[in-house]
Amino acid sequence: MKNSILMSLILIFALPAFAQKVDSDKAFFTSMEENRQWPSYRGYYASGYLDDAALPDSFNVETSYNIKWNIEIPGLGLSCPTIWDNRVFITTAVSSQDKEGYLTGLYGDIEPVEDSSEHVWKVYCFDKSSGKLVWERDAFKGIPMVKRHPKSSHANTTVATDGYHVVAFFGSEGLYCYNVDGELLWKRDFGLINSTWHVVESAEWEFSSSPVIFGNKLVIQADALNTAFVAVLDLSSGRTIWRQERDEISGWCTPNIYFDGEKARVAVNGFKHRGGYDLETGEEIWKMSGGGDIPVPAPVVWKDLIYFNSAHGSHAPLMALKNRIVGEISYPEKEEDPGDDFAWFYDRQGAYMTSVLVYDSLLYRLRWNGNLSCFDARSGKIIYKNTVNTSSFIACPVASDGKIYMVSEIGDLYIAEAGREYKLLQKIPLGEASLVTPAISEGMLILRTASRMIAVSEH
Repeated sequence: MKNSILMSLILIFALPAFAQKVDSDKAFFTSMEENRQWPSYRGYYASGYLDDAALPDSFNVETSYNIKWNIEIPGLGLSCPTIWDNRVFITTAVSSQDKEGYLTGLYGDIEPVEDSSEHVWKVYCFDKSSGKLVWERDAFKGIPMVKRHPKSSHANTTVATDGYHVVAFFGSEGLYCYNVDGELLWKRDFGLINSTWHVVESAEWEFSSSPVIFGNKLVIQADALNTAFVAVLDLSSGRTIWRQERDEISGWCTPNIYFDGEKARVAVNGFKHRGGYDLETGEEIWKMSGGGDIPVPAPVVWKDLIYFNSAHGSHAPLMALKNRIVGEISYPEKEEDPGDDFAWFYDRQGAYMTSVLVYDSLLYRLRWNGNLSCFDARSGKIIYKNTVNTSSFIACPVASDGKIYMVSEIGDLYIAEAGREYKLLQKIPLGEASLVTPAISEGMLILRTASRMIAVSEH
């Protein structure tokens, strides 16, 4: 706890210093991992794991066995819980008339939900120990500018925090930065961000790219029908440091940070424009086109490799790119010889919805249809393929202490043993649909279902 408090103080008083030098950037990156928070989408820079968390081996939502708290969250939201010390942050969009809920299952419907009622976009802060509300803020009120997919909501993106700033991005409804006590520090309006399928422009599916904090910088990605850009903002003021327009179709990907030696870069997934940018200047370092034409997963970084995957259309790539990649990169014609910029490449092993999990030198890829494949993270060799369940899976897998946690859309949590052989340890019902990636903290697993947030803990 003392280390967490110290880190929070460092962040508050020394954030600008982190952004001044490249070597300080890398120190910040390392210190964030050591600080053991779950600060944004999938935790520490989308890694999806936190070891030594001492999570319970089992729990029961119905009987409250190993349930610390179980609270109702109004409205609809697919944002994952974000955790810093004893605070949990989450968002939602509340409407008095939207009664459709989520349409779960394996289907190909593209029509959005028709709802022109007024919504309230909310940011919540809860006490992690008790589940009690610390503060609640109404970020925006109005009729949504973009419709949502039946599996989507108007509050899809996950909050990012550094222990002082709390940033929520609602797409067309704005970007908001609070402090941890709920005071609004600044906000930005980027206008209409129409996240719609490029083939059928009426198929509006809503925005879903989460912000990322790095030092005193905020990274955002917005690929939509009418606009496509990646930008870095000053975290203290919201001022644009740089913005790069992108020749891209709509995407729902969250950006990430990687290092080329000592230089911090921004990694972005996409269809026409997958690539990397210099964090300081916005200079495009490399670019690659091709892949799944509805890009959703975030890039994942492990050691000197950057993993990208996507699916839909004629390609479903899963690839490991080397972190020193530069220039224009061609989509590989042969899996066995993808080129010097690749550690390995598959044309048909990617997932439509989920980001990969790299844990203990193994890469896990969970598909929408419940297919779980395990690869050697360095070589790309396929270790095993298994079907977790024939149910549908939207949430990304996460890991802790040798276990992998996977949540199905219908609301079952599958706990499997990590390693080179698949072994299911537990299947635990959550009581209702769940499309949200879990969050991990010291001794606690936090799950979000369609209407509730549940803290699992023995303590």
